[in-house]
Amino acid sequence: MVAVRRMEMAADRLYKEKKVRGFCHLSTGQEAVAVGIEHGIEKTDHIITAYRCHGFAMMRGGTVRSIIGELLGRREGIAHGKGGSMHMFSTGFYGGNGIVGAQVPVGAGIGFADQYLGKSSVTLSLYGDGASNQGQVFEAFNMAKLWNLPVIFACENNKYGMGTASARSSALPEYYKRGQFIPGLKINGMDVLAVKAAAEFGKQWCAAGKGPLVYEFVTYRYGGHSMSDPGTTYRTREEIQRMRSTNDPIAGLKLKILEWEVASEEELKAIDRKAREHVDEEVAAAEAMEPPHATQEVLYEDIYVRGSEPEFLRGRTPEENFYYPERPVQVPKSPAQT
Repeated sequence: MVAVRRMEMAADRLYKEKKVRGFCHLSTGQEAVAVGIEHGIEKTDHIITAYRCHGFAMMRGGTVRSIIGELLGRREGIAHGKGGSMHMFSTGFYGGNGIVGAQVPVGAGIGFADQYLGKSSVTLSLYGDGASNQGQVFEAFNMAKLWNLPVIFACENNKYGMGTASARSSALPEYYKRGQFIPGLKINGMDVLAVKAAAEFGKQWCAAGKGPLVYEFVTYRYGGHSMSDPGTTYRTREEIQRMRSTNDPIAGLKLKILEWEVASEEELKAIDRKAREHVDEEVAAAEAMEPPHATQEVLYEDIYVRGSEPEFLRGRTPEENFYYPERPVQVPKSPAQT
């Protein structure tokens, strides 16, 4: 959690230095959700989430260097510098998705694939309280329960969808009850141990063939919705400070570790220092990466077949004239064809 927060702080700095462009959504304050989930599932399980995804990408195997490199648009970024803040991918991690709520039915599809192939994996399909009112979310619920898919639909309720408080946008702000015919659980998303326990339970539930679950992780973001949002026009600074001082996930875990005598204060400080030093080194390495060199070849990468170009590509190859003779087109050759 310390590493995720340090990484997000670095992203904040780089954005303000205008080294990161475009959209950037930070998860400072919400670290316990990504970290707790990862420790409650296995690497063979799947996660798909919305655009506040840096912590999830890191927990799914992405390095700090590759994540910051992606933000900077570098070739060595986790998505080759083509995705940016909202589109990061790794093994078992399907993004980082920019369309509000659209990842939820995709998550149901991943769960359907596992069920069809006879795998015991579980999929966590995460979305925010702001996305919870999207129609496609309820459609995904219906299909998942109809087919008893091994999917946990998890709402990260950080209390505000962009700048609107959840109570002002949702007739039923208790999101774990939204599944109707799907059992739900409300979890303290600021407690990493509670999140871990919930993920473990959900994994066992789905693996037993009991169908989907709806989770609500009650959490809080300290910053604004995105970098363009100061986050203080629709809530008070006192509210943010109160959450920081009474519900911080990192401070809360430290208190439990000390109370249970799992580790000493000196050992915890050493963990903090090691995590921060590692992140700082990785960020520096990402900043030192060569800026991308725009070439025509890069444009034709990642189209259907990685590393090569398909023989037929509708909209660009002369063969399209055969199917649409009324619309003859002159198509320039690609670098690969020349």
